[in-house]
Amino acid sequence: MMSRILPNRITVSLLFPVLAGVVSAYGGQQSSMVRPYSFAVSPPLRDLPVSPVGVPATQNTKAPATTAAFVPGLSFNGVANGNYAYPDSNGAAGATQYMQWTNTRYAVYLKSTGKLVVGPVQAQTLWSSLGGQCATTTAGDGIINYDKLAQRWIITHHTGGGVPYSQCVAVSTSSDATGSYYLYAFSFTLDYPDYPQLGVWPDAYYLTENLLNPTGFTNIAGQVCALDRTNMLIGNPAASAQCLSTATNAAFSVLQPADVDGTNPPPVGTPNYLMSIDTNALDLYQFHVDWVNPANTSLTLTNILPVQAFTQACSGGFCIPQLGTTEVLDGVGDRLLHRLAYRNFGAHDVLTITHSVLAGTSVGVRWYEIHTPATPLVYQQGTFAPDSNYRWLGSIAEDHSGDIAIGYSTSGSTTYPSIRYTGRVPTDPLGTMEAETVVFSGTGAQTTSGNDWGNASSLSVDPVDDCTFWYTNEYLKTTGVAWSTRVNSFKFASCK
Repeated sequence: MMSRILPNRITVSLLFPVLAGVVSAYGGQQSSMVRPYSFAVSPPLRDLPVSPVGVPATQNTKAPATTAAFVPGLSFNGVANGNYAYPDSNGAAGATQYMQWTNTRYAVYLKSTGKLVVGPVQAQTLWSSLGGQCATTTAGDGIINYDKLAQRWIITHHTGGGVPYSQCVAVSTSSDATGSYYLYAFSFTLDYPDYPQLGVWPDAYYLTENLLNPTGFTNIAGQVCALDRTNMLIGNPAASAQCLSTATNAAFSVLQPADVDGTNPPPVGTPNYLMSIDTNALDLYQFHVDWVNPANTSLTLTNILPVQAFTQACSGGFCIPQLGTTEVLDGVGDRLLHRLAYRNFGAHDVLTITHSVLAGTSVGVRWYEIHTPATPLVYQQGTFAPDSNYRWLGSIAEDHSGDIAIGYSTSGSTTYPSIRYTGRVPTDPLGTMEAETVVFSGTGAQTTSGNDWGNASSLSVDPVDDCTFWYTNEYLKTTGVAWSTRVNSFKFASCK
């Protein structure tokens, strides 16, 4: 399905308080450098104090039952019972370890066995040698990513200590997640930087946030910052950032930055792609950063991609039923979900993304594969809703063989919230997924969280074999609010 091309449709605006002299990229305005206000090097993560609560129970590495298309891997307990009502489960696989974040705490596991080796660690503990807000407070919304091109970890979260808010960034000094980190504290805006998302790209780490009014917490705009990846990888204290924002829009939806999978980077000079949902469409942006001349840095809405008509899950509200209670959960239908996965196959490159939509009388996972994003084509799309259960909070990725997997939450009037996944191989009919696999069945409902069920789950691709998927999401053991998380790995039998 072809897009309509809208060059220069978007207006970008200055992120004002710490960007002295900075103006936006249109209307005679331009971006400029933002320096971190604090820098340090952490001691090894393995030497930091662990949290007193939420240590995972004994690991269970029994793999779930699966269909013939999939080869099961590990399934083990992640971090549990944090001081938030939901974990916003997030994680990534590295060379030998899996690192998981659950809103305000993180832990490191061995990929080979699922054994816990570090954690859980409070978010701010990693930044303790930095001082300031990053060392004393966190507002959650943490993201862990593994830079497959450099074999480094990058971690970020924002603080809740009041204006000016800080964005805390850590880049590992090696591929060992339990080692030391270069620590940075940035202050980008006086507005509240909600729901950060992070993408790895050759020229920068791309961080997006929703700017909220810090008093009424109403939407203001979307913010995109390019962090100087080259200098952060070598621990340069002067590593900078360039930030731009979208035009003011009270109905603004989350921007997801493209995040590279595999070791084949995008073509040289390719700008980072970003995406948000629109009315029966996907909005595709390009962020071009120029580290030599910031006047050339720009954020542009290049395409509006028409897609199959959809209604947001729960019409943007709460409707997910659970067994044993009348409390319904948030469908998180107002945004594209973590991650916007990018892969370069050589002959063509692709983006995959998912969100939650109305599917008959329930909710399903809508997914897309977009080819050649420089001149984008919605190559295939579909809504996975094979029965009356509700499926939402998906995360999608593609392996080096072109197999696509999606992990998600499932719940219904006869089903406690549970964790499942599905997928497809390139020979399957376009727009279809195969039978789903149950990762873990919850045995309780969430009843005291104000309808929340987190804002994200996380699917990533193993950087070593480029075939194995690693997925983390939440469930409850008993009805209440004491959540647990699970980490699961699997691959397609056809991926070699």
